[in-house]
Amino acid sequence: MNKVLSSSAPLLLGIMLLMIGNGLQGTLLGVRGVAEGFSTFEISIVMSAYFAGFLGGSQAAPRLIRRVGHVRVFAALASFISAALILFPVVANPWVWTALRVVLGFCFSGVYVTAESWLNNSTTNEQRGKVLSAYMLVQTVGIIAAQWILAEGDPSGFVLFIIPSVLVSISFAPILLSISPTPAFETSKPLSLVELFRISPLGCIGMFLMGGVFASQMAMAAVYGGQAGFTLGQISAFVAAIYMGALCFQLPIGWISDRSDRRKVIFGAAGVGAFACVLGAIFAQSYVFVLAAGFIAGGMATPLYSLLIAHTNDYLEPEDMAASSGGLIFINGVGAVGGPLIAGYMMTGFGPQGYWVFQIFLLGGIALYALWRMTRRAAVEDTSSYVAVMPSTTTVVAELAQEVANDMNDMAEEAETHQEAEGQVEDRA
Repeated sequence: MNKVLSSSAPLLLGIMLLMIGNGLQGTLLGVRGVAEGFSTFEISIVMSAYFAGFLGGSQAAPRLIRRVGHVRVFAALASFISAALILFPVVANPWVWTALRVVLGFCFSGVYVTAESWLNNSTTNEQRGKVLSAYMLVQTVGIIAAQWILAEGDPSGFVLFIIPSVLVSISFAPILLSISPTPAFETSKPLSLVELFRISPLGCIGMFLMGGVFASQMAMAAVYGGQAGFTLGQISAFVAAIYMGALCFQLPIGWISDRSDRRKVIFGAAGVGAFACVLGAIFAQSYVFVLAAGFIAGGMATPLYSLLIAHTNDYLEPEDMAASSGGLIFINGVGAVGGPLIAGYMMTGFGPQGYWVFQIFLLGGIALYALWRMTRRAAVEDTSSYVAVMPSTTTVVAELAQEVANDMNDMAEEAETHQEAEGQVEDRA
């Protein structure tokens, strides 16, 4: 692992700085929007705009990279990100912020595609599983670190907007100065959405609903904290708890899913997440309960994302798994665009508890649909391997995860064949 980290350290450092900068601006805008007197619905539009831009950028970035190359795309998008981050405190208008968030979403998606392509190209087949794990850890640590920076700053000033701009600018240095050659960019052509739904209705419906869950957790948590009267430190801790839960539960849930009917695990994780949200709504006056609810809800949501991808892959041939990831990520992105809007509408109608009520409906819907799907067809006996994937990644890492999963399956089959051969030799002896 030390060898893997040393060879990929510059890229991983750059990606962590990207995540700190992006994670900081995401939470900061929710806090600052409340302080500026924006309505909850106005803030929800601002927050939703990022996911609309990210969805568009994820479709356009590959074409831009093929046309002008990684370095030019990187440099252009970096300049737009830095400019947008500085402009937020200059023009405190929700519609201007909405436009800037669209730009940020578009640019960050292109930056992630480029950085992840470079990371993928800098590793060997034997190292990819470990590098993928390190990448997921770096992403989560970056977002958690961003909350600590927010808690130590003043959201009413300029400094907290300058910091993410500087961090994003610095993040390009280790990536662009890496000795790794510029990668050739290739992604699989995604399966059609109709074909994908026919193969796995639960995967498609679940990913659409999970888009709303993830977007509301990522974009509206700070708004919820502001409405609930939390201090800046409490808001930062609440957002950090969501990602800490994801860090703690991802691998244990994946281990269980590889050894049982994956639909039961999806039902259980979604049910537990919905129940945690119920507790968050009922005991909203207790910060300890709210913190615990955020930890559990976040701890169930991120593994559910990976579970739904793995469940869909259970019904695919290995050569089709990478192609399916593009369609699933697109479906998730569509759900994410509407997530903050609906959450904001419900928070306007129900108050802060609307944040929890929205997630109860979504997670509860996934649980019930998974339960119903178990009555429609039998469980798959030969399942693919679960690989942890963050909802903020692009198709580059999703396809890398499928390659790792396929390699893990091949290794397991070879080990099983070897054990059977040894058993036959012992029987003959």
